[in-house]
Amino acid sequence: MRVVIAGASGFLGTHLTEHLRSHGHEVTTLVRRDPTSSHESRWDPSRGEVDAAVVTRADAVVNLAGASIAGNPHSGRWAEEVLESRISTTGLLARTVAAAERPPALLAGNGIAWYGDHGDALVTEDADSRGDAFLTRVTREWSAAADPARDAGARVCVLRTAPVMDRTSPPLRQLRLLFKAGLGARLGSGEQYFPMISLRDWIGSVAYLLESRDVSGAFNLCCPTTPTNAEFTRELARAVRRPAFLAAPAAILKVAAGDLSSELLASVNARPAALERAGYDFEDEDVREVLAAALS
Repeated sequence: MRVVIAGASGFLGTHLTEHLRSHGHEVTTLVRRDPTSSHESRWDPSRGEVDAAVVTRADAVVNLAGASIAGNPHSGRWAEEVLESRISTTGLLARTVAAAERPPALLAGNGIAWYGDHGDALVTEDADSRGDAFLTRVTREWSAAADPARDAGARVCVLRTAPVMDRTSPPLRQLRLLFKAGLGARLGSGEQYFPMISLRDWIGSVAYLLESRDVSGAFNLCCPTTPTNAEFTRELARAVRRPAFLAAPAAILKVAAGDLSSELLASVNARPAALERAGYDFEDEDVREVLAAALS
């Protein structure tokens, strides 16, 4: 397959690019500088500039571009950058896909925060989006930015990604250090469900969706059995062989994390029902397996 990837220099994009190339796919990465090889193409989403020929001759386009959410949650400028960087990139690629005579597939990055707080209820792709938490609002607009490609009849897969667990990337890199120092703590009551996915299952599921040309729609990228925050805390403490008896009170988290506090305290008991229906076979099905893979 010919695949174009935006956001290929990020953690997930780097791993996905390496995986696809190692499996014989032709990957072109979109860069915001002068290209240094024939496998790169310059674009500038802030100016609406992308080489339409590169996009339209692809079999699929994957957008993973977007500013990091690991910023200052009290900053309006940070919030604007998080939102705009996702909408501008997705919108530009969706419009370019829509203009193609034979539109390629579009795999549009997104987040599990789309659902908002659903308490204990099982959350599949048919669930609604609730509340006005910051990242929930962002993911709604992010998803809507892919509408031009949908309206043109392109195959669009929305990747509602849960936190991807790997020892070399946030959030697990920082959490592992805290827990090893004996500072591990559940968040609030710890009863809220906390979806996650191993890096190898994230890569595997995205590659599976790229190659499954008859599936489209929204897909929860999370392990099949979602743990509560307390269960995650217990399993991570066990994995690093340290106790974790502390708790971070919800009131303090709301002050410290600002607009991101709801992402720490909201409950999303997600299940990847659409991926399971499509036939993807998970390697890591629960929190223990996810952490074992991430920390190995």
